[in-house]
Amino acid sequence: MLFNSIQFLIFFPIVVSVFFALPHRSREIFLFIASYYFYMCWRPAYIVVIVFITLLDYFAGRMLESATDERTRKFFLGLSIVGNFGLLFVFKYFDFFGGALSDAMRPLRLFGDVPVLHFALPIGLSFHTFQAVSYTIEVYRRRVPAERNLLDYALYVSFFPQMVAGPIERPYHLLPQFKTPKRIEFDAVRSGLELALWGFFKKVVVADRLAGFVNVVYAAPHAYSGPTLTLATIFFAIQIYCDFSGYSDIAIGCARIMGFELMTNFRQPYFAQSIEEFWHRWHISLSTWFRDYLYIPLGGNRVSTARWCANIMIVFTFSGLWHGANWTFVLWGTLHGAFYLIARLTARMRHAIAQALGEQSMPRVFAGWRILFTFALVTFAWVFFRAQSLSDAMYVVTHFYRMGNFHLKELDVFHVGLVRSDLLTSVILAAIALIVESLIANQNVTARNLWQMRPMRWALYYACAYSIIFYGVFERLEFIYFRF
Repeated sequence: MLFNSIQFLIFFPIVVSVFFALPHRSREIFLFIASYYFYMCWRPAYIVVIVFITLLDYFAGRMLESATDERTRKFFLGLSIVGNFGLLFVFKYFDFFGGALSDAMRPLRLFGDVPVLHFALPIGLSFHTFQAVSYTIEVYRRRVPAERNLLDYALYVSFFPQMVAGPIERPYHLLPQFKTPKRIEFDAVRSGLELALWGFFKKVVVADRLAGFVNVVYAAPHAYSGPTLTLATIFFAIQIYCDFSGYSDIAIGCARIMGFELMTNFRQPYFAQSIEEFWHRWHISLSTWFRDYLYIPLGGNRVSTARWCANIMIVFTFSGLWHGANWTFVLWGTLHGAFYLIARLTARMRHAIAQALGEQSMPRVFAGWRILFTFALVTFAWVFFRAQSLSDAMYVVTHFYRMGNFHLKELDVFHVGLVRSDLLTSVILAAIALIVESLIANQNVTARNLWQMRPMRWALYYACAYSIIFYGVFERLEFIYFRF
């Protein structure tokens, strides 16, 4: 079931109404049934994957808490990790690594090709796998007690607003919320509706309109010239942000309406002034997961410079691989790792140059330059994320700057049926979204004061709803991160 579907617009009000009408003890059972129904609307048979993960980690957590010797505790932690990541490997990575191994061994004629499984990837498997593993790791570290209520733990894995694409929650944040009685709170309902409305705007009005242009160009990049490739890549940068942050806003907003608070997943990342800051603002639940469960166990920054550089590259490479079983994602991750290392290792030099050029007298100019430069680096890396193959990605990046005389008639994408007015509308709507995000990022006082005025707030509600109804794309386009 997609958030941007009529089915969900019927499902969610019914769930909220019944949830608050029931007594507290019955709400968990109902929420569990609703969450499983939500997931089974995609492919019912794969609910067994959720059941397996739930039972495995529930019993592993109980054994981790009751075991007295370290060897037994490590065994059950390893069982949880191997079980979860083994499942993820079979569904998501077996064909990828099997194909790579077959290609490598074929010239040596050592054995035949590795069989291809062609399993459909269970929707959101990477997300709830990481969330489940965080639970057993935290129990192993004795930071949280093992959950004794199986229903509470099942909800932790399957809570429908965030089970498909996050945020990837931690047990100490989400699990206690299932035990607390909920009641309807006006401020929470209003805030949740506002956030969900803004999420729908970003998804169906901005992201899905831009998707029409981006999909056509990246389906056959060799057919297009530099201006079109450049515009499509910039559009994709905006599309993926509005798509994924839009999902997160809807998920957080829907959960808040029911009295649950999910962690913030995005903080206007395109206004970051460095790659390091970008990763403190983009997909926060994933970046902090890798920080806590991979980077720090590897030694973090408490090691030699060479080892620290290796740790950074390992984290970013795994982050790329997490997104998909394709060399394009691996290269995307390693690119960000390289950007991050270069930025950190040259920080003092760049600061000295900025001071010599008079940064103190023009702080906004330098801040604006850093934002644009960071956005350019991130957008360049998005090429490898979006391209269907490494050859397509290399074609795009090597033809970016062959701009010629840039004017509308050079945008040869119009030759396949896209209309100039659609392009202009998409640009205007994307600009509106970025302006609003800029006001939020800069905590603009004037904008905040205007928002406190009820007539202005309601005018913006209507404008947002009007845009969704008349400019939204309702073609059941799934969220990009559903693929991961």
